Amino acid sequence: MDKFSLHAQLASDCHLLGDLGLSQVLLLDDSRYPWVILVPRRAGVREIFELAAGDRHNLLEESCLTGEFMMHAFAGEKLNVAALGNLVPQLHLHHVIRNKDDPAWPGPVWGHSAAVPYPRQLLDERMRILRDGLSIAA
Repeated sequence: MDKFSLHAQLASDCHLLGDLGLSQVLLLDDSRYPWVILVPRRAGVREIFELAAGDRHNLLEESCLTGEFMMHAFAGEKLNVAALGNLVPQLHLHHVIRNKDDPAWPGPVWGHSAAVPYPRQLLDERMRILRDGLSIAA
């Protein structure tokens, strides 16, 4: 069995928050949106249906926990959840908080414009909020 490793593109584009039971939790480095990515720690998996039934259940639970917390913590009007994988084949689920005043509203955030990296203070604050709310140890 192959060992899990995070795809290089995800590692380069994100900040590691930590781990839930199944998934590695990442914060995309785009300060315009609260944007969390869950990556199931299973080697070679590209699609949700490729996960074992128990892992599928756990991924859905982690996704719901993440989305519900993010909507409350960041006062979202809409939560976008997607598993695109067109550029990064490793299975990963995006959780993006959307508001009517965000730069891409009402269209999709993917491909809209270049990311705006986090300034250090906002990054630290957002990571603390997410780690505390999702019970992730630093």
